[in-house]
Amino acid sequence: MATQLVENKLKLLPAKPGCYLMKDINGKVIYVGKSKNLKSRVRSYFKSRQYGRRAELVANIRDFDIITVTSDKEAFLLEITLIKKYQPYYNVQLKQGSGYPYIEITNERDPETRLTSIVHKDHGYYFGPYPNVYAAQATLKFIQKVYPLRRCHGHQGRPCLYYHMGQCLGACFKTVPKSVYNQQIKKIKAFLNGDIADVKRDLTAQMEAASQQLEFERAAEIRDQLNYITETVEKQKIISHDHTQRDIFNYYVDHSWLSVQIFFLRQAKLLRRETRLFPLTDADAPVDEFVSFIVQFYNQRNRVLPKEVLVPEQVDTGSLAQVLGVPVRTPQRGQKLSLLKMAKDNAKLKLDEKFRLLELGNRKTKGAQKEIFDALGLPYGQRIESFDHSHIQGADPVSALVVFKDGEPDKSAYRKYKLKGEVEHQNGADEVANTREVVRRRYGRLLREHQPMPDLILMDGGQIQVDACEDVLINELNLHIPVAGMVKDDKHRTNHLIYGNPLQLIPLDPRSQGFYLLTRIQDEVHRFAITFHRRRHAKNSLASRLDSIKGIGPVSRNKLLRQFGSLTKIKQASVPELQQAGLTLTQAQTVKLSLASLT
Repeated sequence: MATQLVENKLKLLPAKPGCYLMKDINGKVIYVGKSKNLKSRVRSYFKSRQYGRRAELVANIRDFDIITVTSDKEAFLLEITLIKKYQPYYNVQLKQGSGYPYIEITNERDPETRLTSIVHKDHGYYFGPYPNVYAAQATLKFIQKVYPLRRCHGHQGRPCLYYHMGQCLGACFKTVPKSVYNQQIKKIKAFLNGDIADVKRDLTAQMEAASQQLEFERAAEIRDQLNYITETVEKQKIISHDHTQRDIFNYYVDHSWLSVQIFFLRQAKLLRRETRLFPLTDADAPVDEFVSFIVQFYNQRNRVLPKEVLVPEQVDTGSLAQVLGVPVRTPQRGQKLSLLKMAKDNAKLKLDEKFRLLELGNRKTKGAQKEIFDALGLPYGQRIESFDHSHIQGADPVSALVVFKDGEPDKSAYRKYKLKGEVEHQNGADEVANTREVVRRRYGRLLREHQPMPDLILMDGGQIQVDACEDVLINELNLHIPVAGMVKDDKHRTNHLIYGNPLQLIPLDPRSQGFYLLTRIQDEVHRFAITFHRRRHAKNSLASRLDSIKGIGPVSRNKLLRQFGSLTKIKQASVPELQQAGLTLTQAQTVKLSLASLT
């Protein structure tokens, strides 16, 4: 089931190609995927029924992120990089190496062209990676036929088979001049860098000739070869033929917020990207803030500077280059300009997403809280405080306070209270006394410390708790804070509010966001109270059991509590281990014997 954050972000997805990164509750990337249409693909995870491993994946998704590109191929290539970087648990392929081949021209006396999945720092020439393995293989075969280098294992005293086929320059039986190799390598590099016009023209002519001669199978082979070559060597943004380490910065401004997108190009690949969103200090000078960010980005984080930084045309590249100490440029055309534009598109996407998420979030938080105040006939207030008590037949009574601001929990303001536990004969804990005590302590302290009061108090209970709370507030503390009771039905589910003088039932639409928020507050305060009580009760039970052992006083008891934490662990401990906790031999033996009969 999708979280509220995921539900909101699903509404903002663009119908563009790109990659998506699924994250777990800790923010760890657990799956990377690509799609021609991010909106359709990502929504399918949460809007249709899943089975097997995919169902397990969806159950663990708590958030996701996206990166948009301009073509499905770029998404495919970016996916490779992201999987290598994050090693997601649910990606069963492409984790080792690139997962796809490169075409390599080896750095040897007698070089050869070959496919490889690993790029070595050996001064060879690498092109790719190519997501279509078959296209890469077909292209390599074409290169070996048209621009042969060496295809054998080297000198063997006689010409190899490939030499007779015209696919080897003859290193197998003679010394091939370096100039011959260099000439061929120059042609191969030009071809793999996209200079394929002549080749495509020749192959097209061959295909047409074969077709005219009714050699349709031959024509089909040439057609496939044409398609493979076009797909393999076409230019794209994600994999560059320039291996310069390069960082690309661009930004987008809206509503006095600045969104900065950074692309990191390493080893001819878009290795990763980062986004920064922050309000502008000077809304009239976004470029200055953008440049200041770039300088701080490198100085404060001790980052290693790249060989080149690309920025949009509004930036004074000369001044920034002097500060950074590396070349700073604004590309005017080609692949670098496309990357710069893509960075801006992603910066805009992130900022638009932020604003729309805030809008959607406000509807479900601040808007939901307003529904509660409207139902009670009160002006909107930012702060709601809620109490709940917990005990076991009056033993170890506690109370818990939770705070919600504009519909969101403010956990730093939560408070726990150990109560005195006044008891009415055999009726267990005195709910009235407990309510009066915690309200008196809470708001008496806020008065003494001149702290702001809440706009609404919600008691987890009915008329008894509401009356007790109002009596302390009005008659003892002279405070006039609205108090309402959260009433549950016989199935312990939130039903309605009670409020007013005299108290009246205040119904809420169970399908409304206000009702959802009320349920959330009631569940949260109950959870907080129960958790606190269980811990206190367990600790008191353990302390009481230890206090009953002859010769074990408060000091020895606390030593055991600190060392072992539970009665079960103390019972399982040996006499030497009890001595290590600080007991004497006699005390350790006494504890061991006293707890031996404990079941």
